[in-house]
Amino acid sequence: MVTLRLRDLLASIEAMAPVALAESWDNVGLMAGDPDQEISGILVALDPTEEVLAEAAAAGMNVIVTHHPAIFHPLKAIRADQPGGRFLMMAIREEIAVIGCHTNFDVIPHGVSDILAARLGLVACDPLTGPGPEGCGRIGDLPDGIEGEAFLRRLFAVLDITTVQQAGTLPDRITRAAVCGGSGSALVETAWRRGAQVFVAGEIKHSEARWAEANKFCVIDAGHYATENVAVPALVARLRETVAARGANVPVRSAASQRNPFVHRTVQEVGAVETTQQR
Repeated sequence: MVTLRLRDLLASIEAMAPVALAESWDNVGLMAGDPDQEISGILVALDPTEEVLAEAAAAGMNVIVTHHPAIFHPLKAIRADQPGGRFLMMAIREEIAVIGCHTNFDVIPHGVSDILAARLGLVACDPLTGPGPEGCGRIGDLPDGIEGEAFLRRLFAVLDITTVQQAGTLPDRITRAAVCGGSGSALVETAWRRGAQVFVAGEIKHSEARWAEANKFCVIDAGHYATENVAVPALVARLRETVAARGANVPVRSAASQRNPFVHRTVQEVGAVETTQQR
Protein backbone atom coordinates (compact mmCIF):
# COMPACT_ATOMS: atom_id res chain seq x y z
CA MET A 1 0.00 0.00 0.00
CA VAL A 2 1.29 3.46 -0.91
CA THR A 3 1.86 5.74 2.08
CA LEU A 4 0.48 9.25 1.80
CA ARG A 5 2.26 11.77 3.96
CA LEU A 6 1.12 15.23 4.93
CA ARG A 7 3.81 16.87 2.83
CA ASP A 8 2.43 15.03 -0.24
CA LEU A 9 -1.04 16.41 0.42
CA LEU A 10 0.34 19.91 0.93
CA ALA A 11 2.18 19.69 -2.38
CA SER A 12 -1.01 18.62 -4.16
CA ILE A 13 -3.02 21.45 -2.59
CA GLU A 14 -0.29 23.89 -3.61
CA ALA A 15 -0.54 22.66 -7.21
CA MET A 16 -4.32 23.07 -7.12
CA ALA A 17 -4.55 26.37 -5.22
CA PRO A 18 -1.12 28.04 -4.87
CA VAL A 19 -0.44 29.93 -1.67
CA ALA A 20 0.73 32.88 -3.78
CA LEU A 21 -2.87 33.41 -4.93
CA ALA A 22 -4.11 34.03 -1.39
CA GLU A 23 -4.84 37.60 -0.32
CA SER A 24 -2.02 39.35 1.56
CA TRP A 25 -4.16 39.52 4.73
CA ASP A 26 -4.97 35.80 4.62
CA ASN A 27 -3.30 32.82 6.28
CA VAL A 28 -3.37 29.53 4.35
CA GLY A 29 -1.52 26.24 4.36
CA LEU A 30 -0.50 24.06 7.29
CA MET A 31 -1.74 25.51 10.60
CA ALA A 32 -0.68 22.61 12.82
CA GLY A 33 0.88 19.21 12.23
CA ASP A 34 4.00 17.31 11.22
CA PRO A 35 4.69 17.35 7.44
CA ASP A 36 6.16 13.85 7.76
CA GLN A 37 3.13 12.25 9.41
CA GLU A 38 1.36 9.46 7.56
CA ILE A 39 -2.23 10.31 6.67
CA SER A 40 -4.97 7.96 7.87
CA GLY A 41 -7.91 10.01 6.62
CA ILE A 42 -8.94 13.52 5.55
CA LEU A 43 -12.02 15.33 6.83
CA VAL A 44 -13.11 18.47 4.95
CA ALA A 45 -15.19 21.30 6.42
CA LEU A 46 -15.88 24.98 5.95
CA ASP A 47 -14.86 25.98 9.47
CA PRO A 48 -12.26 24.68 11.93
CA THR A 49 -14.40 23.79 14.95
CA GLU A 50 -14.00 21.50 17.93
CA GLU A 51 -16.93 19.43 16.63
CA VAL A 52 -15.06 18.77 13.39
CA LEU A 53 -11.92 17.78 15.31
CA ALA A 54 -13.95 15.41 17.48
CA GLU A 55 -15.55 13.88 14.39
CA ALA A 56 -12.13 13.34 12.79
CA ALA A 57 -10.74 11.76 15.96
CA ALA A 58 -13.74 9.43 16.31
CA ALA A 59 -13.35 8.32 12.68
CA GLY A 60 -9.60 7.76 12.97
CA MET A 61 -8.87 10.56 10.48
CA ASN A 62 -5.77 12.61 11.29
CA VAL A 63 -6.06 15.52 8.84
CA ILE A 64 -8.72 18.18 8.54
CA VAL A 65 -8.82 20.61 5.62
CA THR A 66 -10.96 23.68 6.19
CA HIS A 67 -11.78 26.67 4.03
CA HIS A 68 -11.52 29.21 6.82
CA PRO A 69 -8.12 29.18 8.57
CA ALA A 70 -7.76 27.99 12.15
CA ILE A 71 -5.14 30.69 12.75
CA PHE A 72 -6.08 33.99 11.19
CA HIS A 73 -4.49 36.68 13.37
CA PRO A 74 -1.08 36.30 15.06
CA LEU A 75 -1.45 34.42 18.34
CA LYS A 76 -0.23 35.88 21.64
CA ALA A 77 -1.28 32.87 23.68
CA ILE A 78 -2.73 29.37 23.35
CA ARG A 79 -5.13 28.89 26.24
CA ALA A 80 -7.53 26.06 26.92
CA ASP A 81 -10.10 28.48 28.34
CA GLN A 82 -10.40 30.26 24.97
CA PRO A 83 -11.99 28.66 21.87
CA GLY A 84 -9.05 29.20 19.50
CA GLY A 85 -6.51 27.89 21.99
CA ARG A 86 -8.72 24.97 22.95
CA PHE A 87 -9.06 24.00 19.27
CA LEU A 88 -5.30 24.04 18.69
CA MET A 89 -4.53 22.17 21.91
CA MET A 90 -7.07 19.50 20.94
CA ALA A 91 -5.60 19.19 17.43
CA ILE A 92 -2.08 18.80 18.81
CA ARG A 93 -3.16 16.39 21.55
CA GLU A 94 -5.03 14.19 19.04
CA GLU A 95 -2.21 14.55 16.48
CA ILE A 96 -4.64 15.88 13.87
CA ALA A 97 -3.07 18.12 11.25
CA VAL A 98 -4.98 21.25 10.30
CA ILE A 99 -4.77 22.81 6.82
CA GLY A 100 -6.44 26.02 5.64
CA CYS A 101 -7.36 26.54 1.98
CA HIS A 102 -9.06 29.94 1.92
CA THR A 103 -8.74 32.79 -0.57
CA ASN A 104 -6.40 30.71 -2.71
CA PHE A 105 -9.37 28.33 -3.22
CA ASP A 106 -11.76 31.26 -3.74
CA VAL A 107 -10.06 32.62 -6.84
CA ILE A 108 -8.93 29.59 -8.82
CA PRO A 109 -10.83 28.08 -11.76
CA HIS A 110 -13.30 25.55 -10.29
CA GLY A 111 -12.93 27.24 -6.92
CA VAL A 112 -15.62 28.59 -4.62
CA SER A 113 -17.13 31.30 -6.84
CA ASP A 114 -16.86 29.15 -9.97
CA ILE A 115 -18.74 26.37 -8.21
CA LEU A 116 -21.44 28.74 -6.97
CA ALA A 117 -21.84 30.22 -10.47
CA ALA A 118 -22.08 26.80 -12.09
CA ARG A 119 -24.66 25.55 -9.58
CA LEU A 120 -26.81 28.59 -10.39
CA GLY A 121 -26.57 27.86 -14.12
CA LEU A 122 -24.19 30.63 -15.17
CA VAL A 123 -22.06 29.97 -18.26
CA ALA A 124 -19.18 31.77 -20.00
CA CYS A 125 -18.02 33.03 -16.61
CA ASP A 126 -15.15 35.44 -15.95
CA PRO A 127 -13.74 36.74 -12.66
CA LEU A 128 -15.17 40.05 -11.53
CA THR A 129 -11.68 41.21 -10.63
CA GLY A 130 -8.14 40.15 -11.37
CA PRO A 131 -6.29 39.20 -14.55
CA GLY A 132 -6.76 35.98 -16.47
CA PRO A 133 -8.83 33.08 -15.14
CA GLU A 134 -8.02 33.80 -11.46
CA GLY A 135 -9.72 36.52 -9.49
CA CYS A 136 -12.52 37.35 -7.07
CA GLY A 137 -16.15 36.58 -7.83
CA ARG A 138 -17.63 35.47 -11.12
CA ILE A 139 -19.93 37.00 -13.71
CA GLY A 140 -21.66 35.00 -16.41
CA ASP A 141 -24.72 34.51 -18.56
CA LEU A 142 -27.99 32.67 -18.19
CA PRO A 143 -28.35 32.03 -21.93
CA ASP A 144 -32.05 31.16 -21.94
CA GLY A 145 -32.87 33.74 -19.29
CA ILE A 146 -34.84 33.07 -16.14
CA GLU A 147 -37.62 34.91 -14.35
CA GLY A 148 -36.45 36.76 -11.26
CA GLU A 149 -38.62 34.80 -8.85
CA ALA A 150 -37.54 31.54 -10.48
CA PHE A 151 -33.91 32.56 -9.98
CA LEU A 152 -34.62 33.06 -6.27
CA ARG A 153 -36.23 29.63 -6.06
CA ARG A 154 -33.16 28.12 -7.74
CA LEU A 155 -30.92 29.92 -5.24
CA PHE A 156 -32.92 28.55 -2.31
CA ALA A 157 -32.67 25.02 -3.69
CA VAL A 158 -28.96 25.16 -4.58
CA LEU A 159 -27.89 26.58 -1.21
CA ASP A 160 -30.47 24.64 0.84
CA ILE A 161 -31.72 27.84 2.51
CA THR A 162 -35.14 29.32 3.15
CA THR A 163 -34.40 33.05 3.45
CA VAL A 164 -32.17 35.69 1.89
CA GLN A 165 -31.77 39.44 2.28
CA GLN A 166 -32.44 41.43 -0.90
CA ALA A 167 -31.77 45.08 -1.67
CA GLY A 168 -32.64 46.84 -4.91
CA THR A 169 -35.10 45.75 -7.54
CA LEU A 170 -35.32 42.09 -8.57
CA PRO A 171 -35.50 42.04 -12.40
CA ASP A 172 -38.50 40.44 -14.06
CA ARG A 173 -36.05 38.41 -16.18
CA ILE A 174 -32.35 37.72 -15.64
CA THR A 175 -29.87 36.92 -18.40
CA ARG A 176 -26.63 38.01 -16.71
CA ALA A 177 -25.66 37.55 -13.06
CA ALA A 178 -22.64 37.83 -10.78
CA VAL A 179 -21.73 35.89 -7.65
CA CYS A 180 -19.15 35.83 -4.89
CA GLY A 181 -18.94 33.11 -2.29
CA GLY A 182 -18.48 34.67 1.15
CA SER A 183 -18.01 38.38 1.68
CA GLY A 184 -18.73 40.32 -1.51
CA SER A 185 -19.50 43.92 -0.55
CA ALA A 186 -16.43 45.28 -2.30
CA LEU A 187 -17.66 43.84 -5.62
CA VAL A 188 -21.18 45.29 -5.72
CA GLU A 189 -20.40 48.27 -7.93
CA THR A 190 -18.05 46.20 -10.12
CA ALA A 191 -20.82 43.67 -10.77
CA TRP A 192 -23.22 46.50 -11.69
CA ARG A 193 -20.73 48.21 -14.02
CA ARG A 194 -20.03 44.92 -15.78
CA GLY A 195 -23.67 44.46 -16.65
CA ALA A 196 -24.92 42.01 -14.05
CA GLN A 197 -28.63 42.31 -13.35
CA VAL A 198 -28.29 40.63 -9.97
CA PHE A 199 -25.37 40.00 -7.61
CA VAL A 200 -25.40 37.15 -5.09
CA ALA A 201 -22.88 37.10 -2.25
CA GLY A 202 -22.49 35.83 1.29
CA GLU A 203 -22.23 39.19 3.01
CA ILE A 204 -23.38 42.61 1.82
CA LYS A 205 -22.73 45.69 3.97
CA HIS A 206 -25.56 48.07 4.76
CA SER A 207 -23.92 50.91 2.83
CA GLU A 208 -23.61 48.76 -0.28
CA ALA A 209 -27.25 47.68 0.06
CA ARG A 210 -28.26 51.36 0.12
CA TRP A 211 -26.12 52.03 -2.96
CA ALA A 212 -27.78 49.13 -4.78
CA GLU A 213 -31.23 50.34 -3.73
CA ALA A 214 -30.52 53.84 -5.07
CA ASN A 215 -29.29 52.39 -8.37
CA LYS A 216 -32.15 49.90 -8.64
CA PHE A 217 -29.57 47.12 -8.76
CA CYS A 218 -30.54 43.83 -7.14
CA VAL A 219 -28.09 42.47 -4.57
CA ILE A 220 -28.82 39.33 -2.58
CA ASP A 221 -27.12 38.43 0.70
CA ALA A 222 -27.55 34.65 0.88
CA GLY A 223 -25.30 34.08 3.90
CA HIS A 224 -21.57 33.44 4.23
CA TYR A 225 -21.91 29.81 5.25
CA ALA A 226 -24.34 28.82 2.51
CA THR A 227 -22.50 30.51 -0.37
CA GLU A 228 -19.19 28.88 0.55
CA ASN A 229 -20.29 25.53 1.97
CA VAL A 230 -21.66 24.69 -1.48
CA ALA A 231 -18.01 24.25 -2.54
CA VAL A 232 -17.04 21.74 0.16
CA PRO A 233 -18.19 18.65 -1.84
CA ALA A 234 -16.12 19.86 -4.79
CA LEU A 235 -13.05 20.21 -2.56
CA VAL A 236 -13.65 16.69 -1.29
CA ALA A 237 -13.77 15.45 -4.88
CA ARG A 238 -10.54 17.25 -5.76
CA LEU A 239 -8.74 15.79 -2.74
CA ARG A 240 -10.01 12.31 -3.56
CA GLU A 241 -8.51 12.70 -7.04
CA THR A 242 -5.25 13.78 -5.45
CA VAL A 243 -5.17 10.74 -3.17
CA ALA A 244 -6.02 8.38 -6.03
CA ALA A 245 -3.39 9.91 -8.29
CA ARG A 246 -0.76 9.13 -5.66
CA GLY A 247 -1.97 5.54 -5.44
CA ALA A 248 -2.95 5.79 -1.77
CA ASN A 249 -5.99 4.26 -0.11
CA VAL A 250 -6.97 7.12 2.22
CA PRO A 251 -10.61 8.05 2.95
CA VAL A 252 -11.67 11.64 2.22
CA ARG A 253 -15.11 12.95 3.15
CA SER A 254 -17.09 16.01 4.23
CA ALA A 255 -17.67 16.66 7.91
CA ALA A 256 -21.15 15.59 9.00
CA SER A 257 -21.04 17.56 12.26
CA GLN A 258 -20.87 21.06 10.77
CA ARG A 259 -23.90 23.34 10.61
CA ASN A 260 -24.56 26.98 9.83
CA PRO A 261 -23.80 28.98 13.01
CA PHE A 262 -26.85 31.17 12.32
CA VAL A 263 -30.36 29.91 12.95
CA HIS A 264 -33.37 31.76 11.55
CA ARG A 265 -35.91 32.78 14.16
CA THR A 266 -39.35 34.08 13.32
CA VAL A 267 -41.90 36.18 15.15
CA GLN A 268 -44.24 33.20 14.93
CA GLU A 269 -41.78 31.21 17.06
CA VAL A 270 -41.26 33.76 19.80
CA GLY A 271 -44.55 35.67 19.73
CA ALA A 272 -45.24 39.32 19.07
CA VAL A 273 -42.79 41.72 20.66
CA GLU A 274 -44.14 44.79 22.44
CA THR A 275 -42.23 47.87 21.31
CA THR A 276 -41.54 51.02 23.31
CA GLN A 277 -43.97 52.90 21.06
CA GLN A 278 -46.74 50.39 21.84
CA ARG A 279 -46.34 50.91 25.56
